[in-house]
Amino acid sequence: MLRIVVLRLGHRPERDKRVTTHVGLVARALGAEGMLLTTEDRSVERSITEVTKRWGGDFYIQTGVKWREAIARWKQGGGKVCHLTMYGQNILDVIDEVRRTSGCIMAIVGAEKVPSGVYELADWNIAVGNQPHSEIAALAIFLDYLHQGKELRAKFRNARLEIVPQRVGKEVRVLKNE
Repeated sequence: MLRIVVLRLGHRPERDKRVTTHVGLVARALGAEGMLLTTEDRSVERSITEVTKRWGGDFYIQTGVKWREAIARWKQGGGKVCHLTMYGQNILDVIDEVRRTSGCIMAIVGAEKVPSGVYELADWNIAVGNQPHSEIAALAIFLDYLHQGKELRAKFRNARLEIVPQRVGKEVRVLKNE
């Protein structure tokens, strides 16, 4: 089974709260098991934890993480590191190689300027395109290509709520009382 964790670098609480929350939501929805955030931010932590309680799954978030130590621990455990950056190799050229790894992948997404050490420590620096783009979009595309679309049909255990797919309108099924 593929294990994926997202490391979010450079989160600025006063500016990036919404974007970082969306990074976590995308990570959760598209198959990651958790998110590590280099800045301590209880607000983002609460938001993502509440979504997980309502909509299911075992997604976790840990804030105040030291990025260099997190990468070192991940690699010591046999994991590989993919840094998502517009300066990297095109995803189409490396995604098959990434899929053939040990099954433990850390996907790194930055907010502000990423330290040069991240580029050096990464097993792959991967671009979803070599143009400026959103880290949310990069993570979504990376996870989708990695899972080959299979994550789009995932069921989340322990869900209290579930969306009923509709051609028109919206329906949410209550599975457990909140």
